[in-house]
Amino acid sequence: MSIENVSRRSFIKRSGVVAGGLWLGLNIPNLALAKLGLEHEVSSTFNPNAFVHIAENGDTLIYCGRCEMGQGISTALPAAVADELEADWSRVSVKQADGNEDLYGPQATGGSASIRVMYIPMREAGAAAKLMLIAAAAKKWQVSEDDCYAQSHFVINRSTGEKLGYGELASLAADMPTPETVTLKKKPDYKYIGSDLARHNQGDIIKGELTYGVDTKVPGMKYGAVVHCPVFEGKLKSLDKRTALAMPGVEAVVEIPRMAVPYGSVGGVGVVANNTWTAQQAAKKLVIEWDLGPNKSYDSKLYKAQLVKNVEKPAKVTAQRGDVDAALAKAKQKHSATYTGGHLSHSPMEPNASVVWVQDDSCEVWAATQSPADIQSVLAQYLEREAKDILVHVTMAGGAFGRKFKCDYVQEAAALSKAVGAPVQLTWSREEDTRTGYYHSINAQHIEAGFDETGNVIGWLHRAAFMPIASLFDESVERAPDSALGNVFDHPFGIANMRTESGEAKRHTRIGWYRAVYAIFYGFAFGAFADELAHKSGQDTLTFLNKLYDNNKNPEQAEQVRRSKGALALAAEKSKWHTRDQLPDNQGIGIAVHYSFQSYVAMAVLVEVNGDDIKVLEVDCAVDCGQVLNLDSARAQMEGAVVMSTALSLRTEIEFKNGAVVNSNFHDYPVLRINEMPVVRSHFIDNGDDPTGLGEPGLGPFPAAISNAVFAASGKRYRDLPFKPRAT
Repeated sequence: MSIENVSRRSFIKRSGVVAGGLWLGLNIPNLALAKLGLEHEVSSTFNPNAFVHIAENGDTLIYCGRCEMGQGISTALPAAVADELEADWSRVSVKQADGNEDLYGPQATGGSASIRVMYIPMREAGAAAKLMLIAAAAKKWQVSEDDCYAQSHFVINRSTGEKLGYGELASLAADMPTPETVTLKKKPDYKYIGSDLARHNQGDIIKGELTYGVDTKVPGMKYGAVVHCPVFEGKLKSLDKRTALAMPGVEAVVEIPRMAVPYGSVGGVGVVANNTWTAQQAAKKLVIEWDLGPNKSYDSKLYKAQLVKNVEKPAKVTAQRGDVDAALAKAKQKHSATYTGGHLSHSPMEPNASVVWVQDDSCEVWAATQSPADIQSVLAQYLEREAKDILVHVTMAGGAFGRKFKCDYVQEAAALSKAVGAPVQLTWSREEDTRTGYYHSINAQHIEAGFDETGNVIGWLHRAAFMPIASLFDESVERAPDSALGNVFDHPFGIANMRTESGEAKRHTRIGWYRAVYAIFYGFAFGAFADELAHKSGQDTLTFLNKLYDNNKNPEQAEQVRRSKGALALAAEKSKWHTRDQLPDNQGIGIAVHYSFQSYVAMAVLVEVNGDDIKVLEVDCAVDCGQVLNLDSARAQMEGAVVMSTALSLRTEIEFKNGAVVNSNFHDYPVLRINEMPVVRSHFIDNGDDPTGLGEPGLGPFPAAISNAVFAASGKRYRDLPFKPRAT
């Protein structure tokens, strides 16, 4: 970790900011980035990737290179800086940085990594700035630095009580040497970290004054709509655009060829008009004939059935320990089950939207994106320019969940802008977003396990088959790679004999990261099957899960075992698990725990079942994610996870017939409504460890917990997500 005073550095000019006051640039440790797969070329020179600025009026500004999409990093991280800086929180703000990896390092926002990576470096920057301000005050007063302390945006003279504001000291502090080491606060001294802070831009959100991707406006801007081939890898065969062009306000109809690179357009037809409504209505007037290509017969129900066959027979071994076959052969009792799940759509409330202005000597982009560098890379290939010459302004994203990692919608806007010679705002309709997106993998998992005479699990065979995300980058990949089943093999259950196998699963559509990714179907399979095993062996599920963890004697997994059990115990306590026998006959509590993104989440779900109607009444979330930075955002993350996972557990599924998506909008891909929201209680284990992931881990245990709850209430097992698929 290195910090440097950068007030006179040339890159400040390149970033378009004023260099007055105290600027600190900092390097996020390359080791931490490497662990997340975000390593970049290490320079021998100082290469800062985040900034802290104290202006001459005392205002404190954080430049954040990561995308804010509702997860709250633009409040939590500045609050951590303010804590170490001894700043007045009302004087702290955050500014979203443009896409520029030379300035900010890797800016990809995903994997629940932002706070995990930035927490310590940002605190150290705040602590360094505080020491420099104290040094400046000491110099001004001609006293020892030990005679000064910082408090609420002032440096105070211990002897005289005299105060100097941070604004008064900022320019002088800029001439102070940057501390080589800093001492961070201890937990009892935190002022903001771990508190309940409202989001810094909450007022702007409520008043509708925050600029999202769809809100961007630039002079001379035109508006676009797009229609894609409904079948993946299909092509345009013929186009009659006369009716569309005859509509008032329509300026152009543009053919967009497929760009065969990851995140490039699948190909389609775009319309440019003087407003979005006209563009979208004109797109409906296009007379298009498609060559549907090799995936025209894809049927997701038939495909799911085939995946089941693929996992209920021997498949490619990815990892093993002990002798599973021998263990199952000598088991006193055996049990097996197959779990499945359908495709899912990200469906953020804000559909794909961007503004692109392609000119002869420049290209400027405004986009709600999780990865500005990917926009630069794709547009550089498309426009045959250098990536560094493409300026990307990152806007607030109205939801993302992994979809806005991909930039096909930006490349299409560039195609329209290039064709008409003007800036174009392209907004996908909800129907296009639903029917030509990137989808969560359809999957099947088959598990076989055997007990010894004491009820201990002695053997576990786990086969999985799903369209791998790797197929997005290499279409020859037709089964999940060994690494994708690592989360299964390394699960902290203590099972001496275990084997994982990967079944064939050829892709027929675009697969991409979806919130929680593999944790959704792995958490479902592990949590539901453990409940089945407990019932089969006549044991209480909580007791059985603790026994599975206690059987893990691997010292390298001792922390996972301890923290998983801790989350389980807290969820059981808060949900009154041990008094569940007092519930009405049609109610039941299910419990499950899952480890993902370095965090531990247990959920206890209370349901009421009346025939085929399943109602979620209460959810207790027990979370061990290390130090929580902002309790308000942390609770919101867990509540959002419950909303999303309730929908995917009960009813949301993307279906394909004849190669095309059947669903089109929220009427047939129904998200949870406010009147269906259960009571959600979030409980955070306050252990003081460094923060881990929080945005995604909440989805892992929920499907199993609700499945187990339904069984407790009705005696019926659900092994396919969603439990109640849309009627067709």
